[in-house]
Amino acid sequence: MKVYKNHFLEKESDITIISESKLAILEAKECFYYHRKILDAFVAQNHDFLTSFSPLKIESSLKIVDLMVKTSEICEVGPMATVAGAFADLMVETMKSKGLNEDGPVEIALVENGGEMMIQSDFPIKVALFAGFNELNINMGFLIQREDCPIGIGTSSSTFGHAISLGQADSVTIFANTATLADGAATRIANAVKGEDIEKSIKRGLDIADDIEGVRAAFISREDKIGQVGILPSMFKIEGDKNVIFKNKLDTLFFGDYEIFK
Repeated sequence: MKVYKNHFLEKESDITIISESKLAILEAKECFYYHRKILDAFVAQNHDFLTSFSPLKIESSLKIVDLMVKTSEICEVGPMATVAGAFADLMVETMKSKGLNEDGPVEIALVENGGEMMIQSDFPIKVALFAGFNELNINMGFLIQREDCPIGIGTSSSTFGHAISLGQADSVTIFANTATLADGAATRIANAVKGEDIEKSIKRGLDIADDIEGVRAAFISREDKIGQVGILPSMFKIEGDKNVIFKNKLDTLFFGDYEIFK
């Protein structure tokens, strides 16, 4: 099977789309620009939506706004802490509903948006996740299989990336039912991983992950300690220099042979 990969930038968004269907990729991009326009217009009229670190009581018929508001309430974070995952969810939903390949329904629909991912695939996909600049130098990969899907993956860190973290975790990776939930939960948990007692801070994060409905598993690293809760997808270790890995954006690398589709 020939599989295509498309990467593009739009303002703060850094998006990779993978599918065996060119139509699905085009539909995903159209979906992104449609909801981006709606969200930009909404934020322009509701500045608190952009800046709040806490959930907001907002009722909206706008699909992306409603998704972000409801998920931010569950995760106890500001709505923008879920934005990357929300775009990923909506794009994959569109790929599955509107995209077609030569044989019918799309079999591979993956969207990665700034490190947040939504995957719906009938075939195994290897995803590498950068575990942060810490003493352990662990760079983990996860094998996402058909039975894991649909699955959302979100990562938050106080030591790398552009997102704001109020905690001290090198990396918090969340596996959840949706990318929106994984995104918001990763932020919430990463904010809680702080304090002088490293082990206690990691346990605090794991306890929070265990209490959020829809979160399947969490993997947390801080300095020389790691912790996990839930059932993680199959893991493998990636060897190599962490500086090279980060430079090459292996925090969101998809292993496989893909034809670039523009």
